[in-house]
Amino acid sequence: MRMRGGRRLPDGTDAGDTSEGGSSGGDASGGSSPPAPGATTARRSASASSSAAPAPLPAGPLASPWVRGPAALLAGALPALAFPAPGLGWFAHLALVPWLLLIRTARSPRRAALDGWLGGIGFVVAVHHWLMPSLHVFIVLLAALLGLLWAPWGLLVARLLGGAPTAPRAVAAVLVVPSGWLMIELVRSWEGLGGPWGLLGASQWEWGPALRVASVGGVWLVSLLVVAVNTGVALLIADRAARTAAAVLVVVCGLAVAAVAAWAPRPQSAGTVRIAVVQPGVVEGPGSVARRLDRGEELTRTLTGRGVELVVWGESSIGAGAWQRPETARRLAELSRRVGAELLVNVDARQTDGSGRSGIFKSAVLVGPGGPTGDRYDKMRLVPFGEYVPARSLLGWATSVGKAAGEDRLRGARRVVMTLPDGARGLRIGPLVCFETAFPDMSRRLVRDGAEVIVAQSATSTFQDSWAPAQHASLGALRAAENGRPMVHATLTGISAAYGPRGERVGRPLGTDASAAEVFDLPLARGETLYGRFGDWAVYGALAAIAVLCAVEGVRAFRKPVPGPL
Repeated sequence: MRMRGGRRLPDGTDAGDTSEGGSSGGDASGGSSPPAPGATTARRSASASSSAAPAPLPAGPLASPWVRGPAALLAGALPALAFPAPGLGWFAHLALVPWLLLIRTARSPRRAALDGWLGGIGFVVAVHHWLMPSLHVFIVLLAALLGLLWAPWGLLVARLLGGAPTAPRAVAAVLVVPSGWLMIELVRSWEGLGGPWGLLGASQWEWGPALRVASVGGVWLVSLLVVAVNTGVALLIADRAARTAAAVLVVVCGLAVAAVAAWAPRPQSAGTVRIAVVQPGVVEGPGSVARRLDRGEELTRTLTGRGVELVVWGESSIGAGAWQRPETARRLAELSRRVGAELLVNVDARQTDGSGRSGIFKSAVLVGPGGPTGDRYDKMRLVPFGEYVPARSLLGWATSVGKAAGEDRLRGARRVVMTLPDGARGLRIGPLVCFETAFPDMSRRLVRDGAEVIVAQSATSTFQDSWAPAQHASLGALRAAENGRPMVHATLTGISAAYGPRGERVGRPLGTDASAAEVFDLPLARGETLYGRFGDWAVYGALAAIAVLCAVEGVRAFRKPVPGPL
């Protein structure tokens, strides 16, 4: 018996003919005709490509897009638990596994890209949820746009982890999937897209071996290793045939971290320096600018006789009205004489810079016994919407919805390394302001310019009861370890903290409930870390891995046989 219904081919057979035994194109007696030229090759090619295709969508609840979509959102949000304030740093090595396992079961490239996009939305919202008071509905728009960066990553995961991965494909997955993730971190590190907040490697700020890895390849190398471990664990769970290779690769990652921790160059001790941080605490209501200045002055006086060599105030510790009054400079000079140390204050006011530009700058200003010394650093990287509105002519209406800047701040033009007087042994400090501590390149360049201590001035009072203060303070550990230099993180309302040249915490941090002055004895260091010398080499390595994969796929596509005519 033979079913008919297809079109007629030139050799007289029906294209749609099938016989009972699964053969097609047979004659009336049930025999099979010779295969068309190229048919065998096409079948082999189809078989080979099907073995590398993503696994079919499960028949369970994940078969429904109404279940799969929320599952992708939730899976993408899980890594946020590895950052402060939850602080489950160990969880970062497993947090991506559910997302990877979900993507590998996508039944089409389109579904894999969608799973990547939805997971990216979940990640952005979870890591930046504390921005909601400022951005309101814009957080959803921002997440939807940034989430698109994970769509190609979803395709990459499905290609390398889908189906039944062979040992070579498992090796490629552990190398290339983390490289794809790092490309996402690199792109969203652009200041206009919000900067490098929530880099996965930054979740390891309390783990000593990870800080040693950061001294070799920066936070980028830490991110690569964390995602590589996640990929290896996903392979261990997903496919029995790849388990041996995956287990070996996870062990190799662990051995690499151990080797770096043991043999990477360590900062050499160069004495100590005593630096104090003044944190006035939450000061709100009418006259808050003046009252904050009064409180900062009161706390600074308590440092008299304690042998401090520098006193650091937080971001915007002196507002426009106070800075424009001549008596403010006299008060600060008197404080410097009384304490016996320079003050590094921060001014948020209308000023004129060295090139003659006038406008609102956020400036770190060094004040000595004779008043302002002339050393001033103007913040170079500004917070989108918080300190300026991108394309204000189009998006200026955002100021009426959220807490966007009513007037754009102006950017500083250059980095500044300040030298304290001989009484403080000529100590050289590199100032950063708030958001800038998230950028690894800024602290690295300051150290290459000769900074012995990195000093950050910050204010996160808008997000006082969120995860933001703890996340911001934790970045100091990474910046210190990357460069082999101590770092001080001074804030208006907490968390203020200090870190040694290996990223270790020094002294007692000041929490968000504190209004106090704290003294830190910081160990100084000399020498150069591998990250300080070679910079972002891990990023270039990831780019090379992606390029090799693209080249291999291109060659395969070029050499793939073309199916013969029907």
